[in-house]
Amino acid sequence: MKEIQTIGVVGAGAMGRGIAQIAAQAGLRVRLYDTSAEAVASAREALRQTWDKLAQKGKLGAADAQAALERVVAAGALSDMADCQLVVEAIVERLDVKRDLFAALEGVVAEDCILASNTSSLSITAIAAACKRPQRVAGYHFFNPVALMKVVEVIDGLRSAPEVGDALAELARRMGHTPVRAKDMPGFIVNHAGRGMNTEGLRVAQEAVASFAQVDAIMREQAGFRMGPFELLDLTALDVSHPVMESIYRQFYDEARFRPSPITAVRLAGGLIGRKAGEGFYTYVDGQKQVPAETPAPALPQNLKIWVSPKHPEGYARATALLEKLGAPLISGSTPAADALIIVTPYGEDVSTAVSAQGLDPARSVGLDTLYALDGAKRRSLMLSPATQPQWRDAAHAALAADGVPVTVIQDSPGFVAQRIVATIVNIACDIAQQQIATPEDIDRAVTLGLGYPTGPLALGDALGTTRILEVLKNIERVTGDQRYRPSLWLQRRVQLGMSLLEPAAA
Repeated sequence: MKEIQTIGVVGAGAMGRGIAQIAAQAGLRVRLYDTSAEAVASAREALRQTWDKLAQKGKLGAADAQAALERVVAAGALSDMADCQLVVEAIVERLDVKRDLFAALEGVVAEDCILASNTSSLSITAIAAACKRPQRVAGYHFFNPVALMKVVEVIDGLRSAPEVGDALAELARRMGHTPVRAKDMPGFIVNHAGRGMNTEGLRVAQEAVASFAQVDAIMREQAGFRMGPFELLDLTALDVSHPVMESIYRQFYDEARFRPSPITAVRLAGGLIGRKAGEGFYTYVDGQKQVPAETPAPALPQNLKIWVSPKHPEGYARATALLEKLGAPLISGSTPAADALIIVTPYGEDVSTAVSAQGLDPARSVGLDTLYALDGAKRRSLMLSPATQPQWRDAAHAALAADGVPVTVIQDSPGFVAQRIVATIVNIACDIAQQQIATPEDIDRAVTLGLGYPTGPLALGDALGTTRILEVLKNIERVTGDQRYRPSLWLQRRVQLGMSLLEPAAA
């Protein structure tokens, strides 16, 4: 195909303006069209201001800024797109409107002009069905703000010609973005993979395991994510996020892994949609998130004895190593002393299940999450059963916070908080790979760049241990009976064969 030099952008909103910006900065001529001429004029003015600021900061030469602006030309009608090698639409998320636009463009552009949709949720195959030449239609899904989010999903519809996606991927690189290739399936890669954090975080809150702020603190400081699920939902806003959750769930025919929560439906109905409304899962004063103060660690009781269950060898080793470093009064033996605090270290089980199976005293028993390294951690998670007595809760809290590391005390939960959310994130990514929606490498690239996770979900599963992730999922599924936790075959088979989650099939 010819090298793309002139592109058309239909829609002068935030996404269209962003696409025009990176294209013009890469030296392409841009025809910017909107049904509102005022919107185009406003977009060009916003671009001028953006480039002026970049020039003032020394990130762009003054001459380059002026040249970029001159390359963005207002189109008065669709007919002005006639010389474009590519037209990208960034208009309202309605299938009928996008189909009508592409059908109209076919009467204007050359036969080899690529037609691309920036849709985040609609089927590329369905959009292309309105075209006489569906093979030239593909998805080109950028993220907002386009200039800062350096990833773009290139989506192949069922009739898209491979060379069309190739050309879009090459253009993305010229514009300074990383292309990831996806098959036409609901949510593509990023919105599909993002279900794990949000839907499981909501499920944790719905079960009254922990508060919104506690869940977020655990995911930030224990699991190492930039934001927890409720901070993220407040940022994206529920008027955007909740419909996406419902849409992907329905498009996958009520797949249990993507089941939404009534929590967001109720909050959306009440207008508690997030940061932009001043109130969501948090309240905001002058734009600042208000977080409740944490309960300080109690004093360590005298004559305390601590016994750690050896039932889970890895959890036992990690817990005892930490407690020894903290100078905790550990006692050994195959069974706990009658006056000792009991610590269990389940993977995917709750405290109730663990103490019942092991015949331990539930009043004195607590759970410690040992999936993540405990030494050097920024936060630890302590879990109670419904029978755990307050004095034993406080004793465990004091012992585990002896070095000043904050301890979040949560209610009984199969898989604590971090275990179940992280395992769900890894499991959904595995299923995306199993369905061949994208390559393992592109899944991790897309999630890292598109969602800001500290590492890709497949690499994360490898780092934490695929055997442990599988154990967590199987145990949660057994305890809850919920199909949302059934392990992906991609994960299960690679554990059985000793393969990395990033390793595709050999043949």
